[in-house]
Amino acid sequence: MKNVDARGCACPEPVVMTRNALKQDPSSAVILVDNTCAVENITRFAHNSGYQVNVTKDGSEFKLTLKKQ
Repeated sequence: MKNVDARGCACPEPVVMTRNALKQDPSSAVILVDNTCAVENITRFAHNSGYQVNVTKDGSEFKLTLKKQ
């Protein structure tokens, strides 16, 4: 499982970081972000790429867990 810390990054950088992580380990990834725009864009990208997405919120930060369907 690949971990990506995209906190503080503006879109589309979190999506690019997610795509690169999934190229290295296509089975799953955990992505940390700090804005809802990144959550929405990564979720859309992941669904279109065949991944299930679980989102948890901790204060102002979000943790997205992506797993291949």
